Amino acid sequence: MSDSYRQPVFLISVALVLLLVIVGALIPETFGAAAQAGLDWATRVFGWFFLLSMFGFVCALVYLGFSRHGDTRLGPPDSQPEFSYYAWVAMLLAAGFGIGLVFYGVAEPMSHLNDPPHGMAEPGSAQAAELAIQYSFFNWGISQWAAFSIVGLIIGFFQFRKGQPGLVSVVLEPALSRLRFRRQIAGGLDVFAVVATVIGIATSLGLGVLQVNGGLAFRYGIAEGFAAQATILGVMVIAYMISTATGLEKGIRLLSTINLTIALGLMAFVLIFGPTVAILDIMVQGFGDYLQHFIFMSLQTDPYSDSTWAGSWTIFYWAWVIAWSPFVGTFIARISYGRTIREFILGVLIVPPLLACVWMAVFGGAALELDAAQDGALAAAVAENVTFSLFRFFEFLPFSGLLSILGVTLIFIFLITSADSASYVVAQLTDRGSAEAPLAKRLIWGILIAAICLTLIATGGLEALQAAAILAALPFILVLYAMLAMLFRSLNLDRQQQLAQLYEENNQTPVGASLEEARQMTGDDDPLATAGLRSDDNAPVQP
Repeated sequence: MSDSYRQPVFLISVALVLLLVIVGALIPETFGAAAQAGLDWATRVFGWFFLLSMFGFVCALVYLGFSRHGDTRLGPPDSQPEFSYYAWVAMLLAAGFGIGLVFYGVAEPMSHLNDPPHGMAEPGSAQAAELAIQYSFFNWGISQWAAFSIVGLIIGFFQFRKGQPGLVSVVLEPALSRLRFRRQIAGGLDVFAVVATVIGIATSLGLGVLQVNGGLAFRYGIAEGFAAQATILGVMVIAYMISTATGLEKGIRLLSTINLTIALGLMAFVLIFGPTVAILDIMVQGFGDYLQHFIFMSLQTDPYSDSTWAGSWTIFYWAWVIAWSPFVGTFIARISYGRTIREFILGVLIVPPLLACVWMAVFGGAALELDAAQDGALAAAVAENVTFSLFRFFEFLPFSGLLSILGVTLIFIFLITSADSASYVVAQLTDRGSAEAPLAKRLIWGILIAAICLTLIATGGLEALQAAAILAALPFILVLYAMLAMLFRSLNLDRQQQLAQLYEENNQTPVGASLEEARQMTGDDDPLATAGLRSDDNAPVQP
């Protein structure tokens, strides 16, 4: 066994993942009940903390995007982006949440119609339909990408700007330097990132496989069951191995671009051949409601009611994305080399959420309109079997057979790119943060993830393991706070170094430097007066 496979993070991560899977497979009901009870407790007691933290992350990112650090590149000052903007956005969606959008595009608004957010309307009413779109926008909008953006920005800055390994532990080294067990804590952080990624992607792949099987069963009568699901997963593994062998630049980039094109094509078709005017009305009002009530929804804790809706949806989502942030953040950091901090934040925090909201408006809005015309038939179908929701929705549109084929293709390619990106990140995390982990290690992790997914499908342990992974998100919020503090500290040091270098080269204070920065560079108590830019009465000299 080579040194690459003797690394403690690799060995401990494999052991922990296998242990969790074995427990989840042998006693799925007991394990699931315990994990769910822990998750319910965390969302009930610390729901306010999840909401406040995600809102705080959004505020911090907006500040950074428009601050003096916005022009700093994730790489050397003269670096340029590695991928085109279209390919970059496509790869952002490929990191796992494309599957979620396809799965919940119809199902979530219909679920909110039957069970209105926070109990604020009567089920099935017009107000419930309006709230369904408003909260679907919120759950899939800017806030969901905040945790991903925080981790991605920090990992990208330290990896490409500072030339350090792309690991959570490396970012926190200055904060851990005085602790007695700093090496063990650092290793534990990396192990957490690996375990959360592997469990998260395994459960997401499981949901995707179930939806593909549901679509094939609904359209072609292929029986739902373990044999069909194992076959789907086996084909996915073969396709994944081909993709990962071709490298990041070809495999994931090509498949992601194809998938984004299919997704945009499906949206355009539904918009044109569905209830077009109603969709556009719903979309515009949805954005209005989302923007108008964003702060309210971000901090809505329901202290005066016994509603458990937030714990089942928004807070659950926030915990899920925080648990997944090491994976998605590390991947988007890798594909964002050469972009400025401002470009990164505006891209990651706006473009994918915007596409997600448009997707929800088109599919969810059309579903709500068609359901009203069919006296609740679609809502009933979603309540009966959520994996059928997208394909039952296609039945109301022309060329439903072709749409179902495209839908299955979209989900299947998302499965491949999700597994590919996850194995890439996990291989990096278990290879000392190397941006180019060995192909063999990426293949090993990909096969292991698929095996875990198959085991969980066979034993019914998907939800149990997902609950356990999300429960671990609570303490990881504190890690995100520490990482954010290290980023601000490093950004200030980096700016001082860049300004000092410019001062040495030009013997003058660079344009854009603050007065305090000018004092630090020149050693002058009043550099403006020295430069003749201030008169004796301390007023600026008129030009």
